[in-house]
Amino acid sequence: MRTENAIAARVDTVFVSYNNRDTLLDGVEPLAAMADVTVTVVDNASPDDSLAVLDGLPVRAIQSGRNGGFGFGCNIGLAAGQAPYVLFLNPDARIERADLECLVAVLDAEPDVAVVGPRMLDGEGGLIPNLRRRQRVSTIWAQAFFVHRVLPRSRWANEIDRDLTAHEAVAYPEWVSGACMLARRDLLEQIGGFDDGFFLYCEDMDLCTRLRAAGWRARYEPAAIVRHQEGRSAERTSLFKVLAQSRSRYASKHMGRIAARLAHAGLAVEALTHAIVNVRRPANARGHVAALRAMLRRKRAAGGRVPAELGPDVA
Repeated sequence: MRTENAIAARVDTVFVSYNNRDTLLDGVEPLAAMADVTVTVVDNASPDDSLAVLDGLPVRAIQSGRNGGFGFGCNIGLAAGQAPYVLFLNPDARIERADLECLVAVLDAEPDVAVVGPRMLDGEGGLIPNLRRRQRVSTIWAQAFFVHRVLPRSRWANEIDRDLTAHEAVAYPEWVSGACMLARRDLLEQIGGFDDGFFLYCEDMDLCTRLRAAGWRARYEPAAIVRHQEGRSAERTSLFKVLAQSRSRYASKHMGRIAARLAHAGLAVEALTHAIVNVRRPANARGHVAALRAMLRRKRAAGGRVPAELGPDVA
């Protein structure tokens, strides 16, 4: 396995892998064949020996040594390259050359855009909404009482724009998904990269929030398409706790003191209501109960402050 690719690459691609042996090769192969693209795969101590499927490909493989989370792995991959643009791509996602070139063209043409995200499709061709709004107290409480499902297009109740027609046009959302994100290296380095205090979830929202605070924009480009097989590396119910912890961390970082407290309370109520609704689905109920316990422990231990560690119990 070579550790060097193109000498003058315009794009460094970073994959962060954890138990992605079955999907990793499909995402890496097309990018590894591009002369002006380097590929770095950071493996977060996968027990399934994910990197073995890449033998013989011109990629840089890095063993991180521990499962430090998505942002942790992204920062390792970011530091390993030097191209002006960095593509962060989930190991269960695939992008073709024409679509990558479309994203590159956006950053070439719009110097005030720091990150650009594509139209994302699932394995069956369905749209994965990529017009995102940062979380607010109203959206947290709306989700706690399922208002976002009753009013799916309401901006105050939803953090994701579910209007399918809106995804047909160029837009400048508050953030785009880190499942596929092309970013400017210099701006990432200016803000210190991803906050690896987020183990999983919200690190992309946090990154875009910090870039926006520094005066830059995020863009959604519908002409670029990425296919994403979601959720292959972990059971989703085991991550309900992780999601609640990440949303709590984001609230503490980016909301005022009173708003953050309301957000933390809303996250606890959300976990409780969802556990009750899922009483006949034991795995889901257990996941939401774990999230509730994490929020209650957070309140007791931190008294409203950000805990020193939000690391989830995810193997």
